[in-house]
Amino acid sequence: MIGNFIGDYVKGKQHRDFPTEVERGILLHRKIDEFTDHNEAVRACNQILRPGYRKYAGVVTDIFFDHFLAANWQRYSAQPLQDATRRFHGILLSNYRILPARAKLFAPFLIQHKRLESYARLDGIEESLSILSRRTSLPEETPFAMKTLKEEYAQFDEAFARFFPEIIQFAIEVAGVEIKMPRLKRG
Repeated sequence: MIGNFIGDYVKGKQHRDFPTEVERGILLHRKIDEFTDHNEAVRACNQILRPGYRKYAGVVTDIFFDHFLAANWQRYSAQPLQDATRRFHGILLSNYRILPARAKLFAPFLIQHKRLESYARLDGIEESLSILSRRTSLPEETPFAMKTLKEEYAQFDEAFARFFPEIIQFAIEVAGVEIKMPRLKRG
């Protein structure tokens, strides 16, 4: 779990510097990124966002998909989102010493502001986009993103509903990950 979380913070062969389980998570994160980049549903969403975000459309699609996962958490997990988030925060804190420097800076903010839970709300997504545009090279196009999300909400939701079972199946089959979750259900 920690390896997957820090995947974006670990570059090149740095994954070798981590304990085996964390390294496996980092490598899984990379495989998931590659799968996602070539996924039809994701590409369709990226096309919708390209006018405002150009090469960063995938980053925004990822954030939108975080929203649909959090907003519909009960479809994908028997454990409530708040409990799952608390559990993750505990794991994050117990592994704090091995986190990359940038992840160490982000972790307290993530926990204190309940960022993962905030993704369930549109204002949480809006805030995340604004934060990213201030701290990274992501263009400041939050109004465009939120307008697009609201106007195309059903289309993004449908794309996520197609994508998520595919990524779960990918993680199980290709990466050998064991995932325990209830049967996927709609509605």
